[in-house]
Amino acid sequence: MRSQPAAVPNPKTIVFFAAVLPQFVDRGQGHVVAQMLVLGLVFNLIAVACDTAWGLVAATARNWFARSPQRLSLVGGAGGLTMIGLGVTVAVTGRKD
Repeated sequence: MRSQPAAVPNPKTIVFFAAVLPQFVDRGQGHVVAQMLVLGLVFNLIAVACDTAWGLVAATARNWFARSPQRLSLVGGAGGLTMIGLGVTVAVTGRKD
């Protein structure tokens, strides 16, 4: 079974495109449907390019961290300290009602 992009069956995505894209269509140029399709295609091309770039950066970072157990340990420690810091911040500045 083939997987499909997560946003395709999402009704919120359809509503978003139906609300936003018509603002950029010039009825005087004709072919309104074609203009909408081109705008949707441009959005998808930009999304694919951005997602590809993020994926490549993440893979590179993962490989860099995986080459050294000390780096992985430092990342784990930094994550733990961050969680502790956030917990202390919430405890100290929490709601006073």
